[in-house]
Amino acid sequence: MSSVSALNSLLSSSSSNPAGIDLSQILQAALGASSEGIDVTAAVNAAVTAAEAPEQTWESQQTTLQNQNTALTQLQTGTTNLDDDMQSLNSITGPLSAVTVSSSNSSIVSASAASGTSSGTHVVQVANLATTASWSSDTLASATTPLAAGSFTITANGTTTTISTGTGTSTLSNVVSTINSDNLGVTARVVTDATGSRLAIVSNTSGSASNFSVSAPTGGSLSFTQAVNGANASLTVDGLSISSASNTVTGAIPGVTLNLLNAAPGTNVSLTIAPNTSQVSTAINQFVSDYNTLITAVNAQFSDTSGSGEGVLANDPVVRNLQSDLQNALDYLYTPASGSTTVSSLASLGISVGNDGTLTVDSSTLNSALQNNFSDVQTFFQGTAFNGFANSLDQQLTSFTSPADGAFTVDLQNISSENSGLQTDINNFQNNYITPLKTQLNAEYSQAEILLQQLPEEMQQINTELGENNKSSS
Repeated sequence: MSSVSALNSLLSSSSSNPAGIDLSQILQAALGASSEGIDVTAAVNAAVTAAEAPEQTWESQQTTLQNQNTALTQLQTGTTNLDDDMQSLNSITGPLSAVTVSSSNSSIVSASAASGTSSGTHVVQVANLATTASWSSDTLASATTPLAAGSFTITANGTTTTISTGTGTSTLSNVVSTINSDNLGVTARVVTDATGSRLAIVSNTSGSASNFSVSAPTGGSLSFTQAVNGANASLTVDGLSISSASNTVTGAIPGVTLNLLNAAPGTNVSLTIAPNTSQVSTAINQFVSDYNTLITAVNAQFSDTSGSGEGVLANDPVVRNLQSDLQNALDYLYTPASGSTTVSSLASLGISVGNDGTLTVDSSTLNSALQNNFSDVQTFFQGTAFNGFANSLDQQLTSFTSPADGAFTVDLQNISSENSGLQTDINNFQNNYITPLKTQLNAEYSQAEILLQQLPEEMQQINTELGENNKSSS
């Protein structure tokens, strides 16, 4: 078959134009209007792009889903932050249970208290501090001075241990390693100063029970002197005598840990335990801040002040429900909560709402409520049995944030499933239609290009034959 016939067959074949391809480039080349042949790559790409129109629609839907996923995840984070605030304010170990302890003389005794410790004032006197038993050897020239052969004993916790010197334990450093590896209840170290080096042995605990003894040397070069005798701390708390093996005293006041710093017989130190109002103020302000962040993000989905239209979640019922629940929470602005007295609403704490739905805190009103009516503040948030405002809002928010079946979890799963379905359609469309089409078009356009390249030679042959026939006719 000639190139002309083959090209005519190719152009007339219905299979050569399955995507509605513009064949003008081939026709122009065939008629001599183009001297450059066919740009196969450009022609195939144009045809494939036209064929991919349905895929572009699916990809646009995927972009919308991805934007919804991002926006929903941000709202989920904001809701979780607010819910964490509510759970903290409703916790038995949260800021509303935190206390501070102030000391009238913190150089003698300071203290800390566990959450929920009862408020009150206690008087402490420190007669003497607890001490830790210790012994020291005589001084040698250095830590590496050779020791003569011999031994000494350490008696601690009812057990006597012999420490040998000389071969294998020939220096103070060797002796330290030996003692510390034996778990005797004491710790040894080398002390070096301007006078030389000596061995120090100190009990691992304080108090009278920490006492231990070190024997006189037997044929050795070390002798020992007791530096400190272990003794219990002696103090009174609210007039009651207390003996403690440690200068950190627990149990004298329920929930309170005393830190004894100096002995001061006859000196009264007052410890005042009170609610940590600073921590509570911070927690309430954090709640207001997180509420404002969330309600602003939610409202933006429905009324965009920038003029660019509603957000991608404007038609999402989950977001609508969240907006409604957040607005309903503000019923506590002025509606008294059950069980509350002086502090009966958010407004009693100095919290007010603006036209945009965000909250504002009046610091002076809040601080006054915390200082003068702390128990009522606690009751407002926690109720009489952890059933106050904090619990109410927590229950509402948990229905959105629950990892198992929360509204956000279900919504995000649906978006993910829909996106996966679209991706499957795209993959199938590419594999079953676009890829074969591209292969077919490349083959047909390449064949057409070859035929076009052969046309000039065939045209020349035709012209030659026509010229000879004309001469014969003449």
